[in-house]
Amino acid sequence: MDQSRKIGILLRVTLIALCIAPCLPAQNSPAEKSFPQSKPAVEKALKNLQSSLSGHLPTLDGFAQPSEHSLDRYQRAYYQTTVQVSSTPSGGSLVRVGAKVTAWYNDPSGSRSGYQVLTSNGRLESDLLDELTEQLGLALAAAVPAKPSTALPKKPAESTAPTSNLPSAPAPPAPSFSTSATQGLAASIKSAGKPTPDPKSALQTEADNLSEVLKSQGHPKNLVAVKKSGTPVVATASLTAKPQFLASMHDEFEMLDFNRDWVHIRISGLSRGWIWRNSVEMPEGIADTDVPTASTQAPAADLFRVSREETAPFPGDWVPLRGKNVKIISVQKLDETAKEGGPKEKLEFTKFLLDKNYAELVKTQELAGLVVIFDSADGGMIAATVPTLQQWRAGTLTDSALWHKCFFDPPETFDSTGSSASQ
Repeated sequence: MDQSRKIGILLRVTLIALCIAPCLPAQNSPAEKSFPQSKPAVEKALKNLQSSLSGHLPTLDGFAQPSEHSLDRYQRAYYQTTVQVSSTPSGGSLVRVGAKVTAWYNDPSGSRSGYQVLTSNGRLESDLLDELTEQLGLALAAAVPAKPSTALPKKPAESTAPTSNLPSAPAPPAPSFSTSATQGLAASIKSAGKPTPDPKSALQTEADNLSEVLKSQGHPKNLVAVKKSGTPVVATASLTAKPQFLASMHDEFEMLDFNRDWVHIRISGLSRGWIWRNSVEMPEGIADTDVPTASTQAPAADLFRVSREETAPFPGDWVPLRGKNVKIISVQKLDETAKEGGPKEKLEFTKFLLDKNYAELVKTQELAGLVVIFDSADGGMIAATVPTLQQWRAGTLTDSALWHKCFFDPPETFDSTGSSASQ
């Protein structure tokens, strides 16, 4: 076989492989696509697709690969995509898209139920690349409108001179693209005896209007974004409510309502939940926290004092600390008649004590946790285990997630949202 024939066969095999590759679903590696637009142009187009980067899936069929369990066993499916844009030597850009799918696995026995990560079958990635292609096409149409049509040159008058002496007629220019909307507008104005508008101006106006519509619809203005991974979403606006699931950083949810401490969100469909307000970025114009001014709210450190510290068995029946040695810190109000020192201030002072005593708890292997007891008429007890405090200090638990792993007795003493949750 000569060298040229070998090269021809190799080229055909390569061509077939390139044709088949796009048809294969993306699995563990991210999908990618090259664009002639620059990296800044692509990143600008991606900002209009923020609502497509994550969200809830109505079903896993068609989006995730089958795992060791049947997909019917999963509920509350959620996806999150990551996009990387890099410049290419030609001045264009290369976009890589990866997708993570999570869902709640409902184990028949209940012992292995929990959120699990599933493998995307590539549809989420390819859909996002298709949307990006369309978005870039719209941006290109708005930035470079079509040229107006050029009238054909008039036919030269007939002459009795020999045809060999006539100049050759110029070739007619290629017809330019014109939308039916522009043609209809031009025809109606012309029929009214008015001059025909410049198609370029009409096309530009149409493109600007479309761009404005896409901008207003691309990212709803009533979304809240989670600040940190591990943020709990609970069924009721209460620190003692059991988390439905832990949201990841940058997860977005539709805000239905909010009060001083909590945000009421739509999870998917008719499913609702609550998130601690300072754990999310609120929509534009609304503060992330509703903190009273210094004139109306005294710092928690100025409201309480530590009256006693001791090491003793846990004074309760909470399973994680039952029968184990803990450090107990008793706290009293500096002024029993003061109006300040409610649930919010108690949580703030408890967090201060947890942070202050963390090093001692970790160093002393005999202690299983920390207990804070408020000695007052409206007092109560808060308990936390050492493993929970380690996760909190490591940054894997947010403040709100920390409280949902603590023990409150009685729970209503530390819940400041009971009356405001329905507002």
